[in-house]
Amino acid sequence: MIAELFTLDLAKIFTPSVSLPETFVRGTCTYLGLFLLLRIFRRQTGSVGAADLLVLVVIADAAQNAMSANYTSVTDGLLLVSTIIFWEYMVDAMAYHSPAFGKWIDREPLLVVENGEVHLENLKEELMTLDDLRSQLRQKGIDDLSLVKHSYIEGDGHISVITHFPPTLQQLTPPASDAH
Repeated sequence: MIAELFTLDLAKIFTPSVSLPETFVRGTCTYLGLFLLLRIFRRQTGSVGAADLLVLVVIADAAQNAMSANYTSVTDGLLLVSTIIFWEYMVDAMAYHSPAFGKWIDREPLLVVENGEVHLENLKEELMTLDDLRSQLRQKGIDDLSLVKHSYIEGDGHISVITHFPPTLQQLTPPASDAH
């Protein structure tokens, strides 16, 4: 019985339990399907709340079953991870080399403030409240909407702000190093 604890079955560890093409196709379909679903919803990546984290965990768990076909070998797992990394790289490469594809992948910025006036219909489109917008502006050191020339929700969900006043020298100068 103790000998069984130290037995190593390399064939079981490295022999795929599912055909390699099936693992690749499952990984491809699941990755691209999830990519399309997540592409529809632009979420702010800089702040992940508890509900967002829960959704990601549930998606990962649900997708695992679709991708894996209950594989048991290390080879199956490595191929699946490699497939996901392959498609992530391919999508980035296609977006870089094809402007049309890139525009489809990277959403256009959405104007939410123009010359101090909030575009409420655009906030509503992104399910963002005025309080959420004001919070984002405060985090950028802006507490008065009249100072905002333009503010956008960028394709990655972050808020960018262009003010009516130029940045100060302090904002442009990197912090001094303490090294002597």
